Amino acid sequence: MSLLLGGIDIGGTKCAAVLGRSASETVNIIDKISFPTPATPGEALVQLGDALEQLLKRNQAEPLQAIGISCGGPLSSKEGLVLSPPNLPGWDRVDVLTPFRDRFSVPVGLQNDANACALAEWKWGAGRGSENMVFLTFGTGMGAGLILNGRIYGGANDMAGEVGHIRLAEDGPLGYGKYGSFEGFCSGGGIARLAQKFVEDGVRVGESTLLQADQQELTAKVVFAAAHAGDELAKRVIEIVSKQLGRGLAILVDILNPDTIVIGSIYERQEAMLAPLVMAELQREALPIALGVCRIVPSGLQDNVGDAASLSVALHEYEQQQK
Repeated sequence: MSLLLGGIDIGGTKCAAVLGRSASETVNIIDKISFPTPATPGEALVQLGDALEQLLKRNQAEPLQAIGISCGGPLSSKEGLVLSPPNLPGWDRVDVLTPFRDRFSVPVGLQNDANACALAEWKWGAGRGSENMVFLTFGTGMGAGLILNGRIYGGANDMAGEVGHIRLAEDGPLGYGKYGSFEGFCSGGGIARLAQKFVEDGVRVGESTLLQADQQELTAKVVFAAAHAGDELAKRVIEIVSKQLGRGLAILVDILNPDTIVIGSIYERQEAMLAPLVMAELQREALPIALGVCRIVPSGLQDNVGDAASLSVALHEYEQQQK
């Protein structure tokens, strides 16, 4: 069955409305409108509604079936409220469901961005057919979306999956307000901060490196490029990141016993460099009987996962309404 779905993505710097069609185990992104996030929640919701209406007018061939909203947490998926995410100042207990229900007269669902990506990979990506799946963002931050026993799992108040806050070492890069955290080691900002520390220490002892301590754009992308070019300091940074990713995965394998862990963003782009060390550490740390049934795979949706995420929330809400 083919379903026309609307997606709404609310981000700290950018918002987007997406129109897509779900059929069997695939999704087709039909059209999209994005714009900088407006100053107030009210403005943002009106502009997103206008954008979705514009998409429907220029593409609609059948009735819209559902709308999904993806937004950074904390939030309440049951109440449809956004609860003051750090990247959305002023969004304090904002009802994001009612405006779209009233305007479009279809079911509307809300999930945090990691859960939305997990749903997308589970429905249409690398997690198809899984019963117990973890999706790891591994991009700007490190968060998890959980599919357990064939259902999205949000926990008691939608805070399940905040794996970036786990401390992996007593000392290390700052991430999610905690030094040595999973996010501190395994995120774009964390990798850059770790490399900055290595460069500063290396300069003091006269070590040569392609990376510069005063480099304005010392990003994860720059660090990986230097490592690919053979820079020893950059390679040491990637080795630490890989080992800590393996340790973080081992915690998830041992506690949740998933059949699939899907990793997005940085891992998907750098799998060839990361995977050997990640898997070696994972095999050292995880219970063999649990690891033996778990696949570790990169995102199947790749660069489309963000657009597919909100559409997967729409599909999930439509399916819930049919029960």
